[in-house]
Amino acid sequence: MDGSIVVVIMVGCFACFRPASAGEEEEEVPSSALRLSCSSSSTRRRNQQRQAAAGECGGDAASRNATERARAFTYGELAAATDNFRAECLLGEGGFGRVYRGRLESGQVVAVKQLDREGAQGNREFVVEVLMLSLLHHQNLVNLVGYCADGEQRLLVYEYMALGSLADHLLLLLPSSEHQSSSTRALSWETRMRVALGAARGLEYLHETANPPVIYRDLKSSNVLLDDAFCPKLSDFGLAKLGPVGDRSPRVMGTYGYCAPEYVRAGNLTVKTDVYSFGVLLLELVTGRRAVDSSRPLPEQLLVSWARPMLRDGKRYRELADPLLRGNFPERDLKQAVAVAAMCLQDEADAAMTLAYLAEAAADQASCS
Repeated sequence: MDGSIVVVIMVGCFACFRPASAGEEEEEVPSSALRLSCSSSSTRRRNQQRQAAAGECGGDAASRNATERARAFTYGELAAATDNFRAECLLGEGGFGRVYRGRLESGQVVAVKQLDREGAQGNREFVVEVLMLSLLHHQNLVNLVGYCADGEQRLLVYEYMALGSLADHLLLLLPSSEHQSSSTRALSWETRMRVALGAARGLEYLHETANPPVIYRDLKSSNVLLDDAFCPKLSDFGLAKLGPVGDRSPRVMGTYGYCAPEYVRAGNLTVKTDVYSFGVLLLELVTGRRAVDSSRPLPEQLLVSWARPMLRDGKRYRELADPLLRGNFPERDLKQAVAVAAMCLQDEADAAMTLAYLAEAAADQASCS
């Protein structure tokens, strides 16, 4: 089944919720493939209607960002913005390098990501990220303010996301903690589903509106950033791949626990690769568990493997709910979220079952509108 269809239906489904590396080097990105555009005026109108109906995440700001160009910074400008990359400004560290909080001369607060020249990602990922985020603009994709390619220095400058990553809020809580501070309070069911909807919309834009389609390849909780209103934005596009889809990737990329089995086995890269990762992300939102957690007993370390028996039995869906939610969620919404996760994680052999579910979900969506 075409994974892009799944993403479109996921957006419809979530609107109904009641709340408020070894191997060969991968080919370089051909310049001819970098002609990204919106696929049609009707698609743009549908996206605008969804955004207006949702009334969230600053659609007007996203439209403004679409007309802005990424700025080229000097290394000195970014050193000054981060107080010479002072340790107190450090926000975090990933495969690309360290991320610092900074303030530009204009007063704008930004996040500055500095390439670790000894790290796993290199110049190719830097170039891909700049190209992708200079051409792709959506309210659920992080906004690239600018970049620095000054000598050997490689830095990326993003809008500052005040609440950090989804992983910071969802996966660092201890179930036994009875007295949590306001800064570590468990995310509500409504917030979790709002984050799921935003991530689905971001993927829908990449798969359906961008032309050629873009396969993200690195959807995970640490790459879903949150602004001060918990609006989610996808970040880290260094591993993204432009269509045509269905190519065999000579170098399997992504994060263990989030990668689709068919992609790991054969390197077959399609939009379904992202849809599988979304299913894992949705399971994390429902369960509050990490995709991979070596601190748990061996049978529970891989989230998908642990959840699989419950995903196959509708009577056991409630067992997947995060204990920190304390049952504060509509039963119908839990069932719908788990069913969508199961749909995303299934193999191609289950396409007939998926189609039946999609028809039912579409009917539910029609009744909600």
